[in-house]
Amino acid sequence: MTGPLVAVVGGGTCTPQEAAWATAVGRLIAERGAVLLCGGLGGVMAAAARGAKQAGGLTVGILPGNDPREANADIDVALATGMGEMRNALIVRAASAVIAIGGGWGTLSEIAMARRIETPVVGLHAAGRGGAVGVGPRATPGGIIRDL
Repeated sequence: MTGPLVAVVGGGTCTPQEAAWATAVGRLIAERGAVLLCGGLGGVMAAAARGAKQAGGLTVGILPGNDPREANADIDVALATGMGEMRNALIVRAASAVIAIGGGWGTLSEIAMARRIETPVVGLHAAGRGGAVGVGPRATPGGIIRDL
């Protein structure tokens, strides 16, 4: 696969709705021929990787720890950085676009870095939750993919 790297960022734990969105987004990324890039662990990252794998896509996880075996089962290429949360910068720098689904402070840091370097960012979050600066909510995962 030689498509663009599209990062999906979000919490290591997530709601069932966020997991469903992430799975759908991962599948759409793979169907478009892009490579899914994420933090390689659980929650949104695992759901997005699962969706991409279901569609025959390639998945890359940039892990915070030293052990590539910590990656979720749907990561094809596990890059163990030993960098902790600093690996967020690697994810954002490598990506052609970032899709944020739910998440917390770590996700917010990824959104901020992406905005600073002018990497396109789109967000998907539950109704009633405020969006981050420069990140608008999208009604469906398909809406996110169309915006890339």
